[in-house]
Amino acid sequence: MTEFAPDQASEVLDEHRSELAEPPLYRVLIHNDHYTTMEFVVEVLQEVFHYEMVQAEQIMMMVHRTGIGCCGEYEYQIAESKVVEVDRRATEAGFPLHCSMDKI
Repeated sequence: MTEFAPDQASEVLDEHRSELAEPPLYRVLIHNDHYTTMEFVVEVLQEVFHYEMVQAEQIMMMVHRTGIGCCGEYEYQIAESKVVEVDRRATEAGFPLHCSMDKI
């Protein structure tokens, strides 16, 4: 049986850890349209993205003025689920609000 050498074990662990990469992030974007109400966009930003009222209003105004706004940066599965949730809520409310994701 071989003897345990703690200094060798840490070298092996460190070597494997350096090979792991962080998963890529995706921006979740809301696109402006001329029909969705500002109140609905603020509601979505608060309920789906968990922003406070002031931050949600600031993002909504950026979307209104520039045509697009970033709601956050997430790993792929989380970003995708937020896009689906926004689209579902907009469809149920009868608004054409569009949400997309963009790899950073």
